[in-house]
This record gives sequence, structure tokens and C-alpha cells, in this order.
Amino acid sequence: MTHNKSYTLAELAELLSVELIGDGDCEINGLATLSSAGPGCLSFLSNPTYVNQLASCKASAIIIEEKYSQRYSGNKLISNTPYICFARATQIFSNAPVQKAGIHPSASVDSTAVLSESVSVGANAVIEANVVIGDGCVIGSGCSIGESVIMGAGCALHSNVTLYHAVTLGSNVTIHSGAVIGADGFGFAFDGDKSIKIHQLGGVDIADDVEIGAGTTIDRGALDDTIIEQGVKIDNQVQIGHNCKIGAHTIICGCAGLAGSVTIGSYCIMGGGSGAVGHITIVDKVQVSAMSLVSKSILEAGTYSSGTMHMKTSLWKRNIVRFQQLDSIAKRLKELEKSTDKQ
Repeated sequence: MTHNKSYTLAELAELLSVELIGDGDCEINGLATLSSAGPGCLSFLSNPTYVNQLASCKASAIIIEEKYSQRYSGNKLISNTPYICFARATQIFSNAPVQKAGIHPSASVDSTAVLSESVSVGANAVIEANVVIGDGCVIGSGCSIGESVIMGAGCALHSNVTLYHAVTLGSNVTIHSGAVIGADGFGFAFDGDKSIKIHQLGGVDIADDVEIGAGTTIDRGALDDTIIEQGVKIDNQVQIGHNCKIGAHTIICGCAGLAGSVTIGSYCIMGGGSGAVGHITIVDKVQVSAMSLVSKSILEAGTYSSGTMHMKTSLWKRNIVRFQQLDSIAKRLKELEKSTDKQ
């Protein structure tokens, strides 16, 4: 079942707690960008780069800062933080299907599992022994929930999510399709002849309001739990190794990879394709640029980068030769400095 939603501007102004300038009876039935909006659409301006699009915008209303309001003659919702206001508007106009409570006939639910009456379980989902699922949770089709998993209220697992045994979710956790939570961490001990598996005896503990993207994997701990704290947002195709601890409200962008036992503080950002070697610490409020490798602990807040910027291939090839010569150049420079000092 999908939503069909329509609001007057006056209603939206009240819901979003913003000032309305214009026709409060104007009807809004959706959101759109400045360039694609038409009648009935609400748009927004958060990036000054797009100010010049205001004159040609055909939206019925725009979320906009006071300082730009004179640049647009139509209906306006005045906000100091238009992008945040837009984010809240997307919640109002969300068109995600609403699942009815109940268990699909093809689902397999162990007799020892405890499910709230308001839980929705999709087709071919499997829920194993001693699972506890809170109020209003949605379990998508094909999901697999292992033994002794605990899920707080309001969680949503999209289709084909896998939760291994002894995973704990807080309230309002969203996990997108294909994510695997609680698989074994990559632990082996080499005895001189072969690798001996280290069985992973911990779990994964995910706090409230976490969102995890499609295809992401979070490994269980070897002894202690892997921990994802409140409000963390993890993009698609991210790998988080065993015994990692991710601090509250940190953002990890797509294709990032964390080796085992990495500790990341609160309010950090790991850029797309970035990585961290194992057993290091990153303090609060650190931003790591896309494609950067963190090879040692970061103990001071700030922005960090590694790697080189893109350039034309012909120039890159010449620079590669220079990179290979850096060590010999440094040695020659040191010898030159010594000879200069003697003079």
C-alpha cells in the first residue's frame, strides 16, 4: 500500500515550524528540484550555486533562507536551514509502501520466537529460535533472522537482510536489502602449515536510529561485540570488521572498509572508498576524505586526506617515475647538505 498525500502550504508551514510568505491555501502534493518542479511541487534552495534557477522555477512554493527570499516572487517557506527543512519534508511526503501487520503464510517462524502483534513479516522470511521482535517492526521478504536476535521497536529490514545469531538492534534501526550483520570476523591463526579458524564468539550490538545501506557487512566480534552507537549512518557496500566500535552519529560513506578492532569516535565522517587498518583509534569529529587510507591513529579532530589528486594519464606516468626516484633524491640531497656544511 502506498501513500497519496496532499497538504496546504499553511499545513506544511505548521508541520515544518517555518514562516509562510504567500498563499496558505496553495496545495502541495510532492517535492522536486528547482529545475524540474512544476505546479503542486515544493522545492528548496540550500546551495547558493543554484540561485540563478529561482527566476525560472515553476514550483508552487520554495523552502528558502530569508537572505535569498527577495530573489523569488512566489510562495515561500522561510527557514534558516533549508536543507534540514527539506529533509523533514521528505518524511512527510515519503512514498515508501506501508506494510500491514501480520505474518505471511510462507514465512517460517520458530515457536519460541516472540513477536509483537504489530510486526509485519514478509514472504519466505525465516525467524529462528528465541528471537524477540518489538512493536511495529517490518521484516521484508526473504529475510533471515538468526537465533536469539533481539530487535527493538520500529525497526525495518528490507528484503533479503541477514541477521546472524545473537545480533541486537535498538529501536528504529533500518537495514537495506542484502546487508549481512553478524557474519564471522576474518580471524585465523597460522600454525606454520595452515590457517586455524578463530571462532567468533561475540555478537553485534546496534543502537537506536542507525541506518545501514544495501550490501553492507558488519562482522561479529571475536570475543567482545562489534558496536555501532546511536544515530550512525552507514552507506551501501561498506565493510566493518570484527570488534570495531563506531561512535554516535558518525557517517560512513559507500565502499569504505574498516579492518578489525578500529575505534571511531562520534560525529566523524569516513569518505567514500576510504579505509582504516586494524587496531587504530580515530577521535571525535574527524573527517577522512574519499579514497584515503588511515594507517595510524588520529588523535586530533580535523580533516585528513591521503593519496593524490587525479590528473591526465600522461602527467601521471611522468610523476610515477619521479615518485620512484624520491628515495635516491633524498639521499643525494642529504649528502649535498653534508658537503655544504663542511665548507
